[in-house]
Amino acid sequence: MALKRIMPCLLLQDKRLVKTVNFENASYIGDPINAVKIYNDKEVDELVILDIKATEKDKIDFELLKDFTSECFMPLAYGGGVRSFEDFQKLYSIGIEKVVVNTLLIDNPEIVKSAASKFGNQSIVASIDVVRNSMNEFVIFSHSDRDIDMNLEEYLNYVLKLNVGEIFITSVDREGTWEGYDISLISRVNDFVDVPIIANGGCGTKEDLKSLLYNDGIQAAAIGSMAVYQKKGMGVLIRFPKRNEIIKDE
Repeated sequence: MALKRIMPCLLLQDKRLVKTVNFENASYIGDPINAVKIYNDKEVDELVILDIKATEKDKIDFELLKDFTSECFMPLAYGGGVRSFEDFQKLYSIGIEKVVVNTLLIDNPEIVKSAASKFGNQSIVASIDVVRNSMNEFVIFSHSDRDIDMNLEEYLNYVLKLNVGEIFITSVDREGTWEGYDISLISRVNDFVDVPIIANGGCGTKEDLKSLLYNDGIQAAAIGSMAVYQKKGMGVLIRFPKRNEIIKDE
């Protein structure tokens, strides 16, 4: 059985660690470097850091990322503001192991293909954000307000042709809500693609993780609110579930 991975997904905004709900209303959490240091002492498989303003600013904070990689003892994935082949090169050169791309998938897919060819597709993660419309259909969510005229399966097929190594699939409707993963969405994506997927959005309990990874057969799970708060409605606490609390029942 392939290793089941659990990874905190940290959101950056103006060098600060924040948390959103449905990608809105960012709340301040604390110093991201401090969070990285805390996660070093826990059983974290990988760490995902997404700069939610980098694409808007069209700028990657490489100096801050160097601070992350110098402190981080676990594999680190980064997303936000990646625009060029040179961005990929520089990110890998400073110690980022995986680059997460979203807007670039539409804006310049040839750069994604070139990076996958040069650096290996295992180092590139396609981030896909999904919402349900008024008819309860899955629709690709565009942060840049572009009209992506493809249904879920069409867009997945489009992304797979770019030779990405993983898909980071987020339910925008569940993000930050503590209501559990959107299993129907995650399973639909997992059944369609032939690369590992990372499920994101909604995790609120250890049982959510356990069910997703073992009952639903998903390879990896990202946690957001659960990684930075004590509980829903309670204060900030950088935390991570113990591995022996998530393993499959015999």
